[in-house]
Amino acid sequence: MTTHFLAWWNLENLFDVETSPDRIPWLQHELASYLKGWDQTVLTKKVTNLCSVIRQLNNNEGPGIMGFCELENKRVVQLISQNISAATGKTYDVVHVEMNDHRGIDIAFMYDTALYTPEPEIFSHEVMKRTGTRDLLQVNFTVNATGKKLFLIGNHWPSRSGGQYESEPFRIMVGENLSYWIKRIMEIRGETEAIIVMGDLNDEPFNRSVSEYALGVADENIIENAAHPILPDTVHKPYLLNLMYQFLGQNRATFVFGNEKNLLDQFLVSRGLILDAGAFRVLEANIADHFPELVTGEYNRPVSFGAPSSAHSYNPEGFSDHLPIYMVLEEK
Repeated sequence: MTTHFLAWWNLENLFDVETSPDRIPWLQHELASYLKGWDQTVLTKKVTNLCSVIRQLNNNEGPGIMGFCELENKRVVQLISQNISAATGKTYDVVHVEMNDHRGIDIAFMYDTALYTPEPEIFSHEVMKRTGTRDLLQVNFTVNATGKKLFLIGNHWPSRSGGQYESEPFRIMVGENLSYWIKRIMEIRGETEAIIVMGDLNDEPFNRSVSEYALGVADENIIENAAHPILPDTVHKPYLLNLMYQFLGQNRATFVFGNEKNLLDQFLVSRGLILDAGAFRVLEANIADHFPELVTGEYNRPVSFGAPSSAHSYNPEGFSDHLPIYMVLEEK
């Protein structure tokens, strides 16, 4: 049985150093005070801490493909790929696109080059509110051994800053864009392709942005029986199976705010991973909360490294304010 281990992690403000030559002038001005004290020593410590967890994933084999958000540029995600390559003896590379987020944070994928090859064409769709938010980043990976395709879409939806319900329309916009995006992939590539949505959605599986607009559901039967509402002979309604519903009511979370646990980081998969005709099926989806160093307290709060603005008092034992999530696919 051939399996594929995919993971996702919000890295909590993985910025380049305060004096990075790669930072464009307007962003350097914007982040000047925020990045004060964020030097190479601090950055190296944060990367080392993150990688100490990443390399343990997949029974210490490291991930096949891993998506990230809250990173500033290609250099910082390459620091991770280089560290994981050295630790595992494998060769990892990255796919990264510069985005127009007002803080300069992006989405990226890291992949094992012996197992996967990304298609040359990368799709990065900017969703506009008053300013650009983080893009939907689609990378199509070919499984080197068999030529089968994995269509991955990385997400980092607008935050709840200003209030959950006040900011909800922005996440609804992204959810609606994502659903249309899924529909177009299905129209162009076919309905049996394996489309995997991963990301920090800043909403829970039951929130409207995810359930009503991105069409993320908990019941496979809804997906199997879906039909186009107007043209039944064309592509089905692009429902996605949300793999994180199973954790609701289990007192588990990927992010803790105050004393409230949240499942903000999610995997959603297309009908191609549900149908018998698909090339892959889901074996497992889980939260990487089994590493004791990652969580603390009675709420299992992720151990945060801290923001650049507090670099003088960062937690040298910390990682991120989110937990990683992972999934395992079986290739049929």
